[in-house]
Amino acid sequence: MAVILDYTPSAAAEVGRRLSEGQVGIFPCDTIYGLCGAATESIAERLYEIKRRPQSKSFITLMTKEQAAASGLLIPEDIMDRWPAPLTAVVASPGGGTAAIRVPSDPFLQLVLPVSGPIFSTSVNFSGEKSLLSFEDIFPVFRDSADFIVNAPGVHAGMASTLVDATRIPYKVLRQGAYVI
Repeated sequence: MAVILDYTPSAAAEVGRRLSEGQVGIFPCDTIYGLCGAATESIAERLYEIKRRPQSKSFITLMTKEQAAASGLLIPEDIMDRWPAPLTAVVASPGGGTAAIRVPSDPFLQLVLPVSGPIFSTSVNFSGEKSLLSFEDIFPVFRDSADFIVNAPGVHAGMASTLVDATRIPYKVLRQGAYVI
């Protein structure tokens, strides 16, 4: 059974610690609840299994601005200047390929990420189904899949982040969301 934590600054360190130890959790991620875990291959496999998602679809990586700058990814300066924000950017990797990353503006996540390191995040749903947007909807469905769930009663589902392809000029908006470009 999942452990329920409160959406408080004191719980953020506990969430960060749990993620760094390899646990998978559900908590608000800027705009909507996310199913999250440390940005490792083994956690990615677990997230794919929980979501019943094809491995051809990658996850967004959440990180601090400092972690993004140190990542080695090719992040345009004007994207860095916009963060933190509900803006996800697809950026190039130096060895080829791409990654979707976001520096969240959520104060809770800003406390979690320095403890946890970068984390994978995805909407809380089974692949192809609508996202579950409230704790009351999420808990009965995912309580046995995630290691912990953060109950954030004051957080109401918003719009997903805006997703842009920043590997090309001009940037291409792939999904218009909470951030207006």
